[in-house]
Amino acid sequence: MKRSTPLQRRTPLARTGFKRKEPGAFKAQLDRNTQTLVRKAAMKTQRKRVTVAEGAKYLAACRGESCFLNVKCARSDWADPTVVPCHDNRLSAGKGMGLKASHERTLPGCMLCHQWLDQGAAPREEKLARFDAGFARWQVRRARKMGLELQEAA
Repeated sequence: MKRSTPLQRRTPLARTGFKRKEPGAFKAQLDRNTQTLVRKAAMKTQRKRVTVAEGAKYLAACRGESCFLNVKCARSDWADPTVVPCHDNRLSAGKGMGLKASHERTLPGCMLCHQWLDQGAAPREEKLARFDAGFARWQVRRARKMGLELQEAA
């Protein structure tokens, strides 16, 4: 049985002195960073995303309200603890793939009605008609609650 020996270098490492960097190397690195910053700045100016803070007043108006969809809920005259803001599901309201509609196009809806609106098997036309009817009623109450003037549809 052969005994294994540790690896050994046959030639010693060559010693080298410290080398100074070339004078233009720093400038080339700086130019690359500047180009990256310009590209990042161009990307930032593409599109401003809507934040929750911008529509928080509309979302806050839905708190403590009763359901305005009135599709699946048993009662609609009391403030159900499951009531949340239901967003409009149309492209014209700003809805898209991975995008939620504008907070201005919300109305309070209970959990069951909200589920019917978003995942229900009802035809799209029926869902939009129910949403429009509820939103027309909610718009008047929201304007009174928020102290806004009701804008007439042109």
